[in-house]
Amino acid sequence: MKRVLVTGATGFLGKYMVEELKNNGYEVVAQGRKEDVLNYLKEQYGVETLKCSLDEIGDKAINVDYVIHAAALSTVWGKWQDFYNSNVTGTENVINFCKKNNVKRLVYVSSPSVYSAKYDRLNIVEDDFNQNNKLNFYIKSKILAEDLIHKIDNKQLESVIIRPRGLFGIGDTSIIPRLINANRKIGIPLFNGGKNIVDVTCVENVAYSLRLAMESEKANGKTYNITNGEPTEFKNILDKLFEELGEKPNYRKMNLNLMYFLASIIELIYKTFRIYKEPMITKYTIATLGYSQSLNIEKAKKDLNYNPKMTLEEGIIKYAKHEREQSNRD
Repeated sequence: MKRVLVTGATGFLGKYMVEELKNNGYEVVAQGRKEDVLNYLKEQYGVETLKCSLDEIGDKAINVDYVIHAAALSTVWGKWQDFYNSNVTGTENVINFCKKNNVKRLVYVSSPSVYSAKYDRLNIVEDDFNQNNKLNFYIKSKILAEDLIHKIDNKQLESVIIRPRGLFGIGDTSIIPRLINANRKIGIPLFNGGKNIVDVTCVENVAYSLRLAMESEKANGKTYNITNGEPTEFKNILDKLFEELGEKPNYRKMNLNLMYFLASIIELIYKTFRIYKEPMITKYTIATLGYSQSLNIEKAKKDLNYNPKMTLEEGIIKYAKHEREQSNRD
């Protein structure tokens, strides 16, 4: 039976990755730093656990066939050194682990934030991004980490890069919870009537795509976009979400150029005074909420035989049902 090490297994995506692998006959080693979550994964799925940081992983001797590297510092604001240590040096340590333990293939979870820009971008293919994109430190660190993956000799260690867009699902602590929180407090900012196109992905589909990337012979040395393949107007997604939640959407119409300018001023102030707490608005957040972006996933369909298992509507309904049940328990 093939063995897979999942880094960041205690995170949102990592837990789904463990389930996907176990359900498809793999032995799993779950790496992370949250002992309570590791214990849960061990009890729930019978996985082997590895409690350590990415600083320590390069020295570990473990017999595994594949590594799925999902661990990362994923936020829109913070210290550059923290992003570099986690996402660049951390990835370098994982590569060293793979070489030391004769791992067959490394699958790296990158980010489509590398495509972010202050204008609409539709049907983006994998090579169409600015190598010098420095919209925030997270993007910069992900580009540097991808560079490390590209430098691997794929005859000695196979590698694949996956860029999943807008992950959401039960357990999400980022996208949907922020939208729900904003809706209940100050309202959700809408630019251009919410007609901007967004491309999101059910987390179950991302875990599925990572397994396919691990298994596909064609994937070695390549990079793939992953989405649900259902580009949709932002407001339509929000309307469906709040309909299923049984809540009234609270939209705030805003001027895109003005808000981007204000975000630039706020970021300048935060950088000048070295304030590391996340600002209320950032250029990246405004760009994400205000401009259209969709990814071309034809390459993944062709090479990986990737076809999303869960539709956008199914994902929203599943998430909203869980949220309603949680609210009733509380």
